[in-house]
Amino acid sequence: MPEDDAGPATPHRVVVNDEEQYSTWPEDREVPAGWRAVGEPGPQADCLRYIEQAWTDLRPLSARRGA
Repeated sequence: MPEDDAGPATPHRVVVNDEEQYSTWPEDREVPAGWRAVGEPGPQADCLRYIEQAWTDLRPLSARRGA
């Protein structure tokens, strides 16, 4: 994901791709192709905590499946 210039005060969303990799994305921007929003928008710090709890295995899904 590109570096976020929106700043930590801008509400963010957690986004995830088909490989189950997570990132944050400013809520006021369209979610990029290949990603989908999960959870509720909020402060970037809250989104990062969500990711820390949800993304426990950093390997892409294809690697976890042994592809």
